[in-house]
Amino acid sequence: MTDEQLSRRLSYLLRHAPADLGVTLEPGGWAPVPAVLRHLRVSREQLERVVATNDKRRFTLDGERLRANQGHSVPVDLDLSPAVPPPVLYHGTHPAALPAIHREGLRRMSRHHVHLSPDPETARRVGARRGRPVVLTVRAGEMHGAGHVFSLSENGVWLVDAVPPEFVEFPG
Repeated sequence: MTDEQLSRRLSYLLRHAPADLGVTLEPGGWAPVPAVLRHLRVSREQLERVVATNDKRRFTLDGERLRANQGHSVPVDLDLSPAVPPPVLYHGTHPAALPAIHREGLRRMSRHHVHLSPDPETARRVGARRGRPVVLTVRAGEMHGAGHVFSLSENGVWLVDAVPPEFVEFPG
């Protein structure tokens, strides 16, 4: 298995299908490393390399525990503390999603949170997964002031339950 394949497989297992590993995620979203290695039939060295070199820093390895930093669709408490966001954050999406975002704002869909990026470049990369990206600006400071709770994952992704449309700025 290549490192890219392992990264994709880890994302799937830790975020969406921990039962395939034969585990229930521990508080904080942790899975035992021995179960991961056994299921994927990879070496500890390859696992450590993928965690260390993942460009999005999707995973955290802590001794004999491993977790995905965010993006889960299974019930899990990531044990993240509330944090004060910067005045502006960004969200990358695709053009087909814009009518729904105009009406409903940003929704978490099948995930636990809406993911927001600290800069337009990161948001553009995220949005490019489905073709030509559109980068939206989120007035996070105003949202926070209105009572919305934000948290910051270990890899710098800002998380919030939803972004109402009145806090979203559309390009052009």
